[in-house]
Amino acid sequence: MAHLYLPLVSPLLLLAAALLAARNPGLRPGRVPHLAEAAAFAAFVVASASAALLVLEGPGTSALIGLFGIGLTVQLDAVSAVMLVLVSFVGWIVLRYSRTYMDGEARQGAFTAWMSATLAAVLFLVMSGNLFQLFAAWALTSLSLNRLLLFYPERATARRADRKKALIARLSEAALAGAAILLFAATGTSQIETILATAEANWMTMAAALLIALSAVLASAQFPLHGWLTEVMEAPTPVSALLHAGVINAGGFLLIRFADVMLLAPGVMALLVMLGGFTALFAGLVMLTQPAVKTSLAWSTIAQMAFMVMQCGLALFPLALLHIVAHSLYKAHAFLFSGEAVRNVAAIRRPGPIAVPSARNVLQAFVIATIVYGLVGAILGFDGKSVQAIALGVILIFGVAYLFAQGFADAAPRALMRRTVIYALVTSVSYFALQIVAQSLTAGTLPPTPAPGPLEWALIVLALVSFGCVAVAQATFPLWASHPAAAGLRVHLTNGLYANAIFDKLLDGWSRRETA
Repeated sequence: MAHLYLPLVSPLLLLAAALLAARNPGLRPGRVPHLAEAAAFAAFVVASASAALLVLEGPGTSALIGLFGIGLTVQLDAVSAVMLVLVSFVGWIVLRYSRTYMDGEARQGAFTAWMSATLAAVLFLVMSGNLFQLFAAWALTSLSLNRLLLFYPERATARRADRKKALIARLSEAALAGAAILLFAATGTSQIETILATAEANWMTMAAALLIALSAVLASAQFPLHGWLTEVMEAPTPVSALLHAGVINAGGFLLIRFADVMLLAPGVMALLVMLGGFTALFAGLVMLTQPAVKTSLAWSTIAQMAFMVMQCGLALFPLALLHIVAHSLYKAHAFLFSGEAVRNVAAIRRPGPIAVPSARNVLQAFVIATIVYGLVGAILGFDGKSVQAIALGVILIFGVAYLFAQGFADAAPRALMRRTVIYALVTSVSYFALQIVAQSLTAGTLPPTPAPGPLEWALIVLALVSFGCVAVAQATFPLWASHPAAAGLRVHLTNGLYANAIFDKLLDGWSRRETA
């Protein structure tokens, strides 16, 4: 079972790079950025080897005693293996980008040190097999990330964002600590694998599930305490890429890791569906009104994390893990190439939709997109698919219906119509294919999705209606955008319905009381 020991090499390599960089924190720290990049690449290779050995030798846990005088438990299964490979890959890309992006920057060595330390903490987090080890890694991740977010301490906006993020992080840590204590009291062990196998429905496990959910949604920037994620843009671009493509996934990972515990609390799962669904719709609309590229990407991250929270609430844990992977890869690319966005926009000669669809075109588009999804599902097989997964596919196909509406517009060229049909087919086939892959990889690690009860059915219908209405509103935007009410709505959405402003006011008042 040597593959259980191998994952520890990845964070230790990055920790060594962090210690080396910390010895030369100033300008032009020699070969340190190159060594940090090499350590990150080696960590990615080790993580990939661990995942490959997992496939060959099978999952399990192993207690490692005597590492720096500390006993550690490594849990290597499908969930941790996927996260190890993902985090180490994104970390390598970000450190490689940072080497040239930060070249000549004051305190480049310190930046490299904290970036490497943050990656090491996240890797320790996703492989943790012990409650207390998990909490320690969770807290260390927040602390090291805060040092990166405050890399330019002279900027007032950076200090405000750091203070807000620190408060949210402490609340999340307190919730996770409470959950760990309750789970330990309920099961008599701190080993996560044993807890997942033996936990029973009682008030302690249900309370622990509620605290886990609270910790996760705070870390995932869910409404109404989401504002910190939109204000951390004062940090260097590599930090934004690491945060949005890696660290922000910790909340989703926490829900997926404790999936068996979460299923014991249906009420908590329902809360996750409602909060995640609302935040996804809210952030998705606000994102469309943001003029700045990085701010728009931040709102996109809030929406994507909310959709992932909703997936966990629907007990679609394999799909939530798949969502984390896809979003991380996309968002890392989006932030690292955000500088090209202005150039790309300037190159567009005809902004806006190619053709304006009528109400009839929109209705036609939604009907045909749904039919395409149904036909692909019938061919690939709805058998074995949960109702929740089928409903989620319908929500995803709503996005394709927006493209369909433009393709069916009277003034649209035939090439656009052909493209939209191809998009719908590719989206539907990819959804079913990737769902099969995710469920196969996590079989035996994550619990199957239970059949929905009356509450779950009500939430599924509510989600379909809500996302459907928003998709229709987006598709018909050219028809109602000129209405006077639309201008006022745009102002309110641009300001995020003022939820963050209210939080700022409360935080300022609390700070004044503390200093009085």
